[in-house]
Amino acid sequence: MKADKRFLNQPLDFWANIKLISQKAGYTDKKTKQIKVHTLEEIKAVYESNNLDCSKVIDTKNQFTVFGKLIHSYLQYRSDVLRKDVEPNLMKVADAKKVFEQLKKQLKPACPLPLNKQKGKKKGYAYLTGIVNMIIEANSRGFDCDYNPKELTAFTQNKFPIRTLSRRVDGAFPNVINPIAIWEIKEYYFTTTFGSRVADGVYETWLDGLELREVKDNLHIPVEHFLIVDDHYTWWVKGRSYLCRIIDMLHMGILTEALFGKEVVQKLPGIVQGWTKSKLLTKSNTI
Repeated sequence: MKADKRFLNQPLDFWANIKLISQKAGYTDKKTKQIKVHTLEEIKAVYESNNLDCSKVIDTKNQFTVFGKLIHSYLQYRSDVLRKDVEPNLMKVADAKKVFEQLKKQLKPACPLPLNKQKGKKKGYAYLTGIVNMIIEANSRGFDCDYNPKELTAFTQNKFPIRTLSRRVDGAFPNVINPIAIWEIKEYYFTTTFGSRVADGVYETWLDGLELREVKDNLHIPVEHFLIVDDHYTWWVKGRSYLCRIIDMLHMGILTEALFGKEVVQKLPGIVQGWTKSKLLTKSNTI
């Protein structure tokens, strides 16, 4: 999923208000279990109950201002896209296993297919990671790919390090040094609650995106940044508010694209093929 251009390049005060409204009035409706689209009165109550001025959002005639209409349009969009596009793509473990096994049989991969960290009956392949790795290998036209970087992502000029990111990422193309694309994979097929580990994964991706934006703004080095997530129960049943945060990240320019469950199979092949045609590729993979 790519961002809707209507909501890209919005000022930081736009996102400050989106976050405030979402936090104070709630991300989801407890009765319907759907992502909330807050009414004018609900939004107004957020400001008034917190002794805040809402005049930039709601005018003296009790109507949305131009800025307020944009805020409300985004809240409507976020609710619609999560319900219509994201939720149907999120897989359960049996679905992910089926897709994984079909690709494994079809592609006969040589790429790493890591195991999950479960024990007993739950032990097996890390299905989403395996799906991602197989699709990348099948569409990378023989270019290198670091499927499991065990070092920090770094950028160099004239063989001299100029930036090093704070975290290790889950994958880098074609190399963890001067990549043209990096990604994080968050698969939680056996998680029974939405705990701090899952939430931390979202904020770690946020940090990566902020650092990559600094690299782009100051060094003029563009790097595509992807977040790939799956498990219907974890994200939709327990973690809808964090799906909202992911959509926010996407529109704040923190992510190039977010891929949800089955969307990986549909869109990742074309994304990888685009990497192989990048003019930046010949400059990568060097210290």
